[in-house]
Amino acid sequence: MLKRLVEFLRRHLLRISLSLVLMAIFSLHAVGVVPMEFIDRMENIAYDVRLNLMMPGTLDKRIVIVDIDERSLKEEGRWPWSRNKLAHMMDQLFDQYHIRVLGFDVVFAEKDDSSGLHNLEQIGHDQLKSDPQFNALIDKIRPALDYDQVFADSLKDRPIVMGYYFRQDPLHHSGVGQLPMPAFPADTFKGRHVGFIEGGSFGANLPLLQKSAMTGGHFNPEPDTDGMTRRIALLEEYQGAQYESLSLAVTRVALGIPKVEPGFAEGVGVDDNYSGLEWIQLGRRRLPVGEQVAALVPYHGKQGSFPYVSATDVLHGKVPKDVLQDAIVLVGTTAPGLMDLRAAPVQAVYPGVEVHANMIAGMLDGDIKERPAYTQGAEMLMLLGMGLFLALALPALTPLWATALTITALAAVMGANLVFWQGANLVMPLASGLILVVLIFMLNMSYGFFVESRGKRQLAGLFGQYVPPELVDEMAKDPAAFTLEGESRELTVLFSDVRGFTTISEGLDPKELTQLMNEFLTPMTHVIHKHRGTIDKYMGDAIMAFWGAPLHDAEHARHALEAAMDMIRGLDALTVAFAAKGWPPIKIGVGLNTGEMIVGNMGSEFRMAYTIMGDAVNLGSRLESLTKEYGVQIMVSEFTKAAVPDYLYRELDLVRVKGKDKPVAIFEPIGPSGQEDQATRDELALYDAALALFHAQEWDQAEAALLELQKQNPERKLYHLYLDRIAYYRENSPGDDWDGAFTFKTK
Repeated sequence: MLKRLVEFLRRHLLRISLSLVLMAIFSLHAVGVVPMEFIDRMENIAYDVRLNLMMPGTLDKRIVIVDIDERSLKEEGRWPWSRNKLAHMMDQLFDQYHIRVLGFDVVFAEKDDSSGLHNLEQIGHDQLKSDPQFNALIDKIRPALDYDQVFADSLKDRPIVMGYYFRQDPLHHSGVGQLPMPAFPADTFKGRHVGFIEGGSFGANLPLLQKSAMTGGHFNPEPDTDGMTRRIALLEEYQGAQYESLSLAVTRVALGIPKVEPGFAEGVGVDDNYSGLEWIQLGRRRLPVGEQVAALVPYHGKQGSFPYVSATDVLHGKVPKDVLQDAIVLVGTTAPGLMDLRAAPVQAVYPGVEVHANMIAGMLDGDIKERPAYTQGAEMLMLLGMGLFLALALPALTPLWATALTITALAAVMGANLVFWQGANLVMPLASGLILVVLIFMLNMSYGFFVESRGKRQLAGLFGQYVPPELVDEMAKDPAAFTLEGESRELTVLFSDVRGFTTISEGLDPKELTQLMNEFLTPMTHVIHKHRGTIDKYMGDAIMAFWGAPLHDAEHARHALEAAMDMIRGLDALTVAFAAKGWPPIKIGVGLNTGEMIVGNMGSEFRMAYTIMGDAVNLGSRLESLTKEYGVQIMVSEFTKAAVPDYLYRELDLVRVKGKDKPVAIFEPIGPSGQEDQATRDELALYDAALALFHAQEWDQAEAALLELQKQNPERKLYHLYLDRIAYYRENSPGDDWDGAFTFKTK
């Protein structure tokens, strides 16, 4: 055993060494020692694919977006609107629609002078300063024209969260407007290595407005390196204090929770290098955070996963009350000119306000995915284990088994990853594992290809277009045993043909017809190859294949029959796929015959083909054409039936095909014996009795049995056929010397 192991390692040392080098590079990348930007990009793509596959795609009516859309701008005027109009919107939302909480995904950093109050005061101060009546009038109308104060009054004592933003600008440490109270005052996390995003300056709301609102939250986009918004920083730092995001603040207010708390990993001290900040505690909810205290956005679907109402409709009371009542409302914009559109994993152009809506929904439902720091260690262990296993296993396997093992490994990596994704809300690294598995597989396959013997390459050139690669691999073990010279051998031939192909072709244009045939012939060919068959040729919509050559196959008849059964089963999946494209369903007839055939390379000096010929081949073709007459999908001869005796068959007839004097019994295969249900057994028993009565020319009794069968299964054409024959033979007796055979005059 040890000697064989040493010999194996010696023979495959280079392959194993190269695989281990790949494994080491990927493992070092997992822990950040060897950065590979390509892997990071693929990891983002893998995350996006999982997100799109698993997102619910439902409409969440708890959160409503009041949209400053293009229609609102058209009807109400360009943005920004006057603050008295916004005050009216606040009154509408809270007094008429009774919303639960409101968050602004816009900022009001400048004063509103649109009322003209400033100009009137200037006139009163300059030109009419000696006119007490004019100045008294200004004092009287000032409250109505001070739109900022009107708006501020509409914010008071209402659950309203103002939006603002931070700039990551190290050159400026000042801001415009006023920040709300921080979620955590300065020095709360002193001594802990928490990687907060630090703002250099900010753009916030007028102090008058921010003081009137309940609180505020930042709406900073945090795109990844590829520009996609996958995360939102729940806390950002400014001058040592930490401020909560808009989505966190809105959710907290909606739930009536006065403040959030940090969640630290158990046993992590203040001076540890690992920060330990793994979640934000929001009441009873844990909101998992990762790098930069950011949470992954749990996208529900594409734009429109939350109800949108036009801001102008809110202003004019046109929105149904049940849409907004008790809803969490976000005021934002989808108008392109207002620049609040993002690139998101679920859609190339996505409204920024809906990003916050998704995060709020995730906080409410507790389904935010987690990507903690320890996943790096898990990734490295997975890469080491998988890489070492494949490095040692693949060189010992044939290409077929190596492919199967690789597919299994890929499926295992993806399956385990999805279990963590769905079951534990954990985002485990995926791309690095998949790429490593594929690269080790490609390395082994490439190495194997370049060191294969000349005999195998010759066989692939000779037979590769006829037989699947795995059979070429088997043939390569003894290349001298295979030639293209003609020889006589017992084989099984299969013919298949599409029913009603002329009608199908008339209903499609040439491009569609070509595509349809390609998508039909490809899976049918896969089935034939799967069962060790050799493709002889495609004849338009027909397939000709055979079993038993060039590779000897003692079970050629069984493999051919199993392939025919799988071809019929495969039509169900094709019917669904074709219907989705507006194509008609495909029905085929399959004929099988077993017998002596001549096989070899035949043709002319201009073109040669590895093919078969002989009477047994012609009979197989005739049987395929007879499937239409008997209303069956598969028909086999008595010779194929004899070669596969453990199948259950329905005897169809005894026939003389065109060009043959000796009758041949034909059958329809049902399936492996013993797997049929009682109803099938009963039907076959009654049918066998009816057929015996028919051959005995007991027309009345045979007719009675067939009528009973027809009643049970009115769609089966076979029963109609025999009833028609009985009616004919009553008038035209076949005679006492009749052998029970039916003679077909056409092919």
